Amino acid sequence: MIDLFSMMLMGLGLFFFLVGTLGVLRFPDALTRAHGAAKCDTLGAVLCIGGLILQSGFSFTAIKLIVVILFLWTTNPAATHMIAKAIYRRKE
Repeated sequence: MIDLFSMMLMGLGLFFFLVGTLGVLRFPDALTRAHGAAKCDTLGAVLCIGGLILQSGFSFTAIKLIVVILFLWTTNPAATHMIAKAIYRRKE
């Protein structure tokens, strides 16, 4: 049962990666592309890593993966904000 739930989480994460990729290809300007990619990449990565946590069991590896999730939650939005800020300033 855990394997099935883990695969569902990883599949859902891959779906969000695909949606983010389509957003990058379809959105008209750089700011909306960055927004779409950042949201989908963060959620997709967290879901995939959540599936890996379930696969590894609750061990030291799971703790490391939780630290990776926390790192992604803090750095990805901050990096996207800085990139969007640079894009906005360049347009002025």
